[in-house]
Amino acid sequence: MNRADVRIRIAAAFCVLILASGASPLGQEAGQGAAAGTARAAAPLDLTGYWVSIITEDWRWRMMTPAKGDYASVPLNPEGRRVADLWDPKRDASAGEQCRAFGVGGIMRMPMRVHITWPDDWTMKIETDAGRQTRLLHFRDRDARSGNRTWQGRSVAAWEGGGVIRRRPAAEETRLGRLSDVPDGTRAPLEWGTLKVVTTGMRPGYLRKNGVPYSENAVITEYFDRQSGPGGMEWFTVTTIVEDSRYLGEPFVTSSHFRRESDASKWRPTPCEVDPPLS
Repeated sequence: MNRADVRIRIAAAFCVLILASGASPLGQEAGQGAAAGTARAAAPLDLTGYWVSIITEDWRWRMMTPAKGDYASVPLNPEGRRVADLWDPKRDASAGEQCRAFGVGGIMRMPMRVHITWPDDWTMKIETDAGRQTRLLHFRDRDARSGNRTWQGRSVAAWEGGGVIRRRPAAEETRLGRLSDVPDGTRAPLEWGTLKVVTTGMRPGYLRKNGVPYSENAVITEYFDRQSGPGGMEWFTVTTIVEDSRYLGEPFVTSSHFRRESDASKWRPTPCEVDPPLS
């Protein structure tokens, strides 16, 4: 996938939800009750609550375990393909590494629910029911302490943008760090902002359940954006960029969509388990 394709894919995935959204601007509930000057108080969007992944693309790679050697659309280099072709789920299980597919490089692509909270004013927590994983997003570098590598690595977060604009930002330009307004006279002013997360220091894992690898030296950058949708539903999109010179010939970019749920009634955490691959 070349750079132009990357930009088109990001823009298309982000706009699927944006174009369907209603006119009501999004609020800034995340800052209510938080200490002034903290990351929580500065939040331009509220991601807290329970959310469910909505999978409308890449079905065969996300809803089931693909066949061994099925790494279509992932820009693996020769070493990445060699390692993917050696995948053995029984070996992972015997080594106690069943969670390789649930690490930070692949977890947000899982069919699952997430629970997002603020344990304190400088840390956002993402819990997943798939694999019972916990991610801590630190808004202060000093809190992302080095130590043993984990499946979720060390994540440093920052808010980008924020405020009210009279025209909607072009998704592609926003992802590149520039604001390019697109006229849209049919919609009300939009409150907008982005959560950027950069993760390093992870254990090696899988981009897909069937052993498509990323290494411990990968750098994973994510952008979380919130939108309103049909019927007043709330959504967020996470655009994930995996850079890994060991196994990838170029960055691997995906966009995953989540819809807000009203409560925790469907929250059912399960351990790291991978179904047998397709034959």
